[in-house]
Amino acid sequence: MGYLVNGGPAADRWCLHPDSKRVVVSRALRTFGFGCVSVLLATRLSSAGCSAAEIGVLIAVACAGSVAGTVVMALFADRMGRRLALVVSALLMAAAGGVFAVSDSYPLLLAAAFLGTVSPSTNDNTPFSGVEQAILAHHSPAAARTRVFTIYNVTAQVAGALGALAAAGLAAADGAQAGRHGFVLYGSGALLAARVIAGMSAHAEARGRAGTAGARGTVRMPPQGRTLAALSGLDAFAGGLVVQALLAWWLHERFDVPVSALGTLFFGMNLLAAAAQLAAPALTARSGLLVAMLWPHAVSNVLLLGVAFAPTFPLAAGLLLVRHALSKIDVPARQAFTAAIVAPPQRTTVASMTAAARGIAVSTSPLAATALSIPPLAGAGTPLIAAALLALLYDALMLRTYGPAPWGSRHAGAVLSHPLPVDRAATPHGREPAPVSPEGSRR
Repeated sequence: MGYLVNGGPAADRWCLHPDSKRVVVSRALRTFGFGCVSVLLATRLSSAGCSAAEIGVLIAVACAGSVAGTVVMALFADRMGRRLALVVSALLMAAAGGVFAVSDSYPLLLAAAFLGTVSPSTNDNTPFSGVEQAILAHHSPAAARTRVFTIYNVTAQVAGALGALAAAGLAAADGAQAGRHGFVLYGSGALLAARVIAGMSAHAEARGRAGTAGARGTVRMPPQGRTLAALSGLDAFAGGLVVQALLAWWLHERFDVPVSALGTLFFGMNLLAAAAQLAAPALTARSGLLVAMLWPHAVSNVLLLGVAFAPTFPLAAGLLLVRHALSKIDVPARQAFTAAIVAPPQRTTVASMTAAARGIAVSTSPLAATALSIPPLAGAGTPLIAAALLALLYDALMLRTYGPAPWGSRHAGAVLSHPLPVDRAATPHGREPAPVSPEGSRR
């Protein structure tokens, strides 16, 4: 078999099931749009006459809309059909792009931001993410999951980098209309993503929709899922203080850097983040999921503290580039960890609710960042300092909760061999799933 399906063998562990390929491509199309408009969003809203406070409110509303959509996905996506749920979300995203491209009405922009997944960064805390991660986990064995999620995230990160580069090109070519043009690209990418998603097979659906044991009732959130969601929310709140749109705004105000230069910088940052994630499978196999999740993340936030105190733009840009070479290594390991600590019927619910927790946190972060950006706090880099310290607190709490063994051991790199309780009521016939060996086979 040339791809990974439901734990079966594979000649090439980097190959994907056809449905997984569609998930990867559709996310890349979306993230290209996110990367483009995150650089242009603040200037687009400024050109529409929005104040700094209104920009912060709109970003918060956009994040709140993503949370609401993610909760709906957690509750209903497996029952209504994953393909249909993803297609509807993509079409709403395309409609929002159209509104932002043509309208300056603040109430209309608020409504579009809430309904249409307008993301202030390339981080995918959106209604799509939980469902997509459940599909990828369903089509891959435990031992290969970090690799699969690495492909998923690296492809998206490269697309986000290209989106930032496109924003730089649009700003250089036509600065006054760059934001409108960026949202045209955003909406077009969403339409293409809907077309790609619509081609997925019935095997992408939850069990029960394709004729096997089913996802008929509501799946309860297991205790380990609630704990992980809460901690992920803390990390996301920290990250939300420095989402790409707000960071671009801060750099522009602090160093008077043109938007075209910021687009080039964010292209490099996202490209480095993508390349660095390729190290996640090897780091996970060598040191375990917890090490791969936490240590690069912690070092990257120490570097973020350095950015806050950087006296010049070149030094700040250099620290940001190094930071981004480390900051996303944790993402594939975290997604594999989420899939590993719960039973298969719980994955859509847990991944979606974890994304919702992250989205709730991110929806409040822009308001906090705006408050921290009022002079003289902005000049002291207060939003960056707060983000770094909160992210380091997340690392410490994760280590205390889940570490050091077994997740910190090299034998726990991608497998389910842990002392956490499994929710028997959510497993078929109330049985606990058999543990998985390091090679992905049942013991």
